[in-house]
Amino acid sequence: MTLRPTQDGAASRLLIVGPQGSGKGTQGIRIAEAFGIPAISTGDVFRGAVAAGTELGLQVQAIIAAGDLVSDELTSAVVRDRLAQPDAAHGFLLDGYPRNLAQVRSLDEFLDGRGQELDAVIELDVPRDESIARLSLRATEQGRTDDTEEVIANRLAIYERETSPILDVYRDRGIVDVIDGLGSLDEITDRVIAALEARGMSRPAAA
Repeated sequence: MTLRPTQDGAASRLLIVGPQGSGKGTQGIRIAEAFGIPAISTGDVFRGAVAAGTELGLQVQAIIAAGDLVSDELTSAVVRDRLAQPDAAHGFLLDGYPRNLAQVRSLDEFLDGRGQELDAVIELDVPRDESIARLSLRATEQGRTDDTEEVIANRLAIYERETSPILDVYRDRGIVDVIDGLGSLDEITDRVIAALEARGMSRPAAA
């Protein structure tokens, strides 16, 4: 399948998906840097909006301070605001959004309104046992005694339950690349870049 070019002539609107412990945060940053686009994670977007003191940021801050979850509607509004910023005009890599079907619909509507669409979805495939082992090790290293194997397994179950329908939507569109998430950081990055280049996506020339 050949990657569809965007209106800018560059096909670089990406989503990276993977369970906790898959390394998607690290890989997302590496891939975004390789293709010269911003890596946009939900957590960073929330923190940025709060730090900027925007109206949306103040709403997020109040919700988090109350110990509540940010709604799909507000999450989508904050992400849309971030995607509308100049540095994302020629592409972006999303990490942590969309998380469910409602957020997929919201992202579709936003991109449709701009004559755009996601170009590729990177799915990091890591066995459940490996994810649990990685997260358990990280919890030990960081002294997080509340991150028990049971708690970690529950988080993975939530991921599997909420993310599978999202991936099904994107598989139907033919834009999902499943990447083996085992190996060194460089090996995994190389696999992702190779898959994206196989779709016709090119990296910017080195300065």
